[in-house]
Amino acid sequence: MPGSNPKTSSGRFFEDFHLGDTIVHATPRTVRAGDAALYSALYGSRFAVQSSDVFANAIGYPTAPIDDLLVFHIVFGKTVPDVSLNAIANLGYADGRFLKPVYPGDTLSTTSEVIGLKQTSAGDAGIVYVRSIGRNQRGEIVLSYARWVLVRKREPGTPAHAEQVPDLAKAVLPEALGEGCPRIELAAYDDALAGSTFRWSDYAVGERIDHVDGMTVEEAEHQLATRLYQNTARVHFDAHAAPDSRFGKRLIYGGHVISLARALSFNGLGNAFHIAAINGGRHVAPLFAGDTVYAWSEVLGSAEIPERSDIGALRLRLVATKNRACLDFPLKIGDQYDPSVILDFDYWALLPR
Repeated sequence: MPGSNPKTSSGRFFEDFHLGDTIVHATPRTVRAGDAALYSALYGSRFAVQSSDVFANAIGYPTAPIDDLLVFHIVFGKTVPDVSLNAIANLGYADGRFLKPVYPGDTLSTTSEVIGLKQTSAGDAGIVYVRSIGRNQRGEIVLSYARWVLVRKREPGTPAHAEQVPDLAKAVLPEALGEGCPRIELAAYDDALAGSTFRWSDYAVGERIDHVDGMTVEEAEHQLATRLYQNTARVHFDAHAAPDSRFGKRLIYGGHVISLARALSFNGLGNAFHIAAINGGRHVAPLFAGDTVYAWSEVLGSAEIPERSDIGALRLRLVATKNRACLDFPLKIGDQYDPSVILDFDYWALLPR
């Protein structure tokens, strides 16, 4: 990739992507208990399975697994130097599946395949679609997801690639949801210790839950979080270059918003202990240091999982807002999102039955 020196890289531009390309991302990352502790310190997530070795072991895990979103961020972070270093915006996610638990001591590596390309009408950028795969040290797939990102052209106006937009599933099917979760010993699942008496059957489709609490984002914690994931995107770090960017200042990493909203969702969804799949997601508007994040959830669906009498799945829409509490569940005004909405995230979560 071009740079000021052949030994350095300024990242891929839209012209550098080609359909079918497979990219092997640096650097393998061994996930340690310290990473999990720092993640907990950044977001305050309280889900018992990821918080307590004793709780996790009692219900069927060998030890507390690494938080699903920490796995996602580490796998995602590997892709940034090769996929989105020159991104204008990360546009969305689809067909994400958490296929195996990750434990302290596991080593994660990532590859991506270019599955779609589409130039913008202005001709100065294009949308790149990739499927990224995270594997552990045994080569087992722990996470697979698709995302699409708007990437600058090196030379605006250059001829477009042959275009192809992939056909991505609107939702992961329920029968694919149990693979990343060991069989749960329900007799040992202590609701009091988990922090909620509400299990899978206690939620109804159409129900909306205000998660009540808010969390103000500070510049230092965001910088620390993004470095934890080894995410090198300039838009999050380089204040000197920020005045020339689309926003004029450093942008909070979208995954930081997802983790904040997920942590806030404990208040109302305390037994939703595992993210099994990501159906889709959109970063609706930017977030900056000093903004306060709130969240609410809507139950979009409920499903039994074949041959699993221990867990059930809820399809949840997690909506995050900035500087506006969620008492009235803001989402859209006509066809447009309410100005306070920053995240619209559709996922499947597993709960004990």
